Amino acid sequence: MSLLLTKSFPLSLTLLKIRPLPLSLLHSHSHSFLLLNRAHNGRSRSLFAHSSTASSSEIEIAPAVNNKPGPQQWKDEDSLHWVSRNNFCGQLTLDDVDTRVKLCGWVALHRVHAGLTFLNLRDHSGVVQVTTLPNEFPEAHSTIKDLRLEYVVAIEGIVRARPSESINEKMKTGLIEVAAVNVQVLNSVKTKLPFLVTTAESADDLIKEEIRLRYRCLDLRRQQMNNNIMLRHNVVKLIRRYLEDIHGFVEIETPILSRSTPEGARDYLVPSRVQPGMFYALPQSPQLFKQMLMASGFDKYYQIARCFRDEDLRADRQPEFTQLDLELAFTPMEDILRLNEDLIRKVFLEIKGIQLPNPFPRLTYAEAMSRYGSDRPDTRFDLELKDASDIFSESSFKVFADALSNEDTIQVLSVPSGAKSYSNTALKKGDIFKEAVKSGARGLPFLKVSDNGEVEGIAALASSLDPAKRELLLQRCSAVPGDLILFAVGPTASVSKTLGRLRVFVANDLGLVDNSKHSILWVTDFPMFEWNEIDQRLEALHHPFTAPNPDDMEDLSSARALAYDMVYNGVEIGGGSLRIFKREVQQKVLEIIGITPEQAEAKFGYLLEALDMGAPPHGGIAYGLDRLVMLLTGASSIRDVIAFPKTTTAQCALTRTPSEVDAQQLQDLSLRTQ
Repeated sequence: MSLLLTKSFPLSLTLLKIRPLPLSLLHSHSHSFLLLNRAHNGRSRSLFAHSSTASSSEIEIAPAVNNKPGPQQWKDEDSLHWVSRNNFCGQLTLDDVDTRVKLCGWVALHRVHAGLTFLNLRDHSGVVQVTTLPNEFPEAHSTIKDLRLEYVVAIEGIVRARPSESINEKMKTGLIEVAAVNVQVLNSVKTKLPFLVTTAESADDLIKEEIRLRYRCLDLRRQQMNNNIMLRHNVVKLIRRYLEDIHGFVEIETPILSRSTPEGARDYLVPSRVQPGMFYALPQSPQLFKQMLMASGFDKYYQIARCFRDEDLRADRQPEFTQLDLELAFTPMEDILRLNEDLIRKVFLEIKGIQLPNPFPRLTYAEAMSRYGSDRPDTRFDLELKDASDIFSESSFKVFADALSNEDTIQVLSVPSGAKSYSNTALKKGDIFKEAVKSGARGLPFLKVSDNGEVEGIAALASSLDPAKRELLLQRCSAVPGDLILFAVGPTASVSKTLGRLRVFVANDLGLVDNSKHSILWVTDFPMFEWNEIDQRLEALHHPFTAPNPDDMEDLSSARALAYDMVYNGVEIGGGSLRIFKREVQQKVLEIIGITPEQAEAKFGYLLEALDMGAPPHGGIAYGLDRLVMLLTGASSIRDVIAFPKTTTAQCALTRTPSEVDAQQLQDLSLRTQ
């Protein structure tokens, strides 16, 4: 028997020549070569029977029948079918009318109306309407009638123009529909769906996030989530092409298993089986490796790097995250900033059609803190902080007088029309008061400007101002009748933090943010160090490998850093610096933050050694890719732009990790649990 009669997909009969088999083998395995194509309702059906050819990838082979008795027998619906398609649902147009198409996808919508059965078929490209009439193609109609949402199907049909009364302008394919000729169920849904994909476009509001994360495969079928992931892909593709093809960057991977280093967040540790009692640390960033690549002679490095930090989570943080990492040798700071401006302008223009300014505005750290109370200011609204210490220099208001005697400062924030927006009760114990307390403030002094220009509010504070000083205060903060003046008193850093937080709160609360604007800027000249009150020591504001400003070398403890952050709409999307490339300077910086020479050698000896062997001047930047994509999509959480994110408790709801492991695995690692 040298010819085997087969059915293929589409089911035109084909004779396949094969090498003759031994007669005994044919007798013992005759049932194993049965080639099937069963429809969902169990009846034999000739799917795509009008096609003239069949590819080898479309042949459907049923499992071999075991003649020996066993506990389980294959059913027709258990057969596996691999099918091909010649079109995508979301790409059909009027140009395809009268064309015979093969489509595959999920049932997104199913309904019966006036004898017609309709379904919307969805694939990665979009949705198209499929129709059937019982008298046109009865078998197709019968199969479609029994379908349910999210069934996986293959459909062959004819593209038709919709009647004018049936045109759906909300659908990309709303001018056409597909009349089904043949239908095959590739997989059915055998469990109750936790939510409906089609009606879940506003799932952020309608469905609890833990449910979406638990059934992430279903959640990712939603168009919004699909769009987010595809936009992320396009951003990464654009970045790669820009860096490699235009600027000659080289992508180099750095280790995931590395060593624990101080001066950062907590590390994720990995025990070594080969070296009992020893641990790797997952990288918080590729910082030291990229500096050593510069010492190795690579001129321009980049990497789409996976990073890990064991820290408290929030909407824009994940324990594992992705960053775009760049480093350049022999490149001054101005050239680095210009290259990065060009990159981000290109991303925003090509991905979102947004034209960003050229060049980006700049603020020093000192300017940003004094004017906006934040080192990542949102300049889409005009509220600015003002120093009012001199106005209250001889004040009778004891709280302010005591603060000034301790060399503290008094700053004010004027809120347009805030007098009517916030009642005295709200200012004393409402949401705005609670926001001030969250920033560390003990209270929230305030005054309201009445219609006649007088001030009212806290009586002792209002009465402490004579007419001249009252007028000076109103001029200083540009306050007019109906405005609210908020005060903060204390050390400059804490005062700026309080009013900076309140600035953002009231802007969002009162709708002062102009969402049509795009605020992007550089913040530069950060301090090298900040004081850690808990540990009572200096620590690096960015990281201890940031270069100090050459003008401040005489006193490194108060030096400015050659550091720069890129801020978009009040969110830091990237940060970098020029690096220390001489060993003696690096050791001095480490000593200032409390790392002894012995500790430095133990922790960073390999870096210090590389600096000693002729490291070039270099600098770089790192972008939070997840955060950047979140802003581009308008999502409220980076979990909506990561395919399989962790929850706010650092768990994966889908795979239920972290999880317990086998006792033998712990024993192999010389570990035990209590």
